[in-house]
Amino acid sequence: MLQRKDGRRSDELRPVRITREFVKYPLGSALVEFGDTKVVCAATSENGQPRWMREQKREGGWITCEYSMLPFSSPERAARESTRGRIGGRTHEIQRMIGRALRAVVDLRGLGERTIWIDCDVLQADGGTRTAAVTGAFVAMALAVRRLVSERVIPRSPVGEALAAVSVGRVGGELLLDLNYEEDCRAEVDMNLVMTEGGRLIEIQGTAEASPFTIEELSAMIGMARGGIDALIAEQRRALEDDGD
Repeated sequence: MLQRKDGRRSDELRPVRITREFVKYPLGSALVEFGDTKVVCAATSENGQPRWMREQKREGGWITCEYSMLPFSSPERAARESTRGRIGGRTHEIQRMIGRALRAVVDLRGLGERTIWIDCDVLQADGGTRTAAVTGAFVAMALAVRRLVSERVIPRSPVGEALAAVSVGRVGGELLLDLNYEEDCRAEVDMNLVMTEGGRLIEIQGTAEASPFTIEELSAMIGMARGGIDALIAEQRRALEDDGD
């Protein structure tokens, strides 16, 4: 059996902490920590639909995301993408992943003609930044929607099921949950899954980095991810129920 450097079992998450209302001004925010990975997520609301929705005469609102890794989030400084003049492919992919995930559990018509922006900024990276961002983004969005309801901007919450995301992989021939950076670098198979609390899959991103994986391994990884996502959603629920007292 592979011995993980942090002493975790193969099916064990890193220590998870979600701190709600981490920053003052957004409608909802959360700092999510997966071990040494720390991501702050914030949700704001803007009246009006995106232009493409207006042109297509679509009803309801929209949820979209911006994601970035701050220059000091990794051991070697990474220049801000804004200074390079364009967003990289990885960033664009992650932004779209987060937006797709959130829209999958929201009745967009219930938002009215407004856009909810989710900003996810990686403060510190040690693997799993996109899965931490998805998990934190749901909390920030749920808090923002709760605020819109309490202020009677919308009549009721359009949010359905909770969702979260986690990574799984095969490292040294063994299946592992919630890979840190060192494990991710050595992974023969690397996979990220987004799933609802009811066990419905929203997204699977999986790649054989070194050698192919079997259908049986895929099934086992999905099962392992389900256990991790159940635990993450329990943490989200605790954060959302915390009234700050």
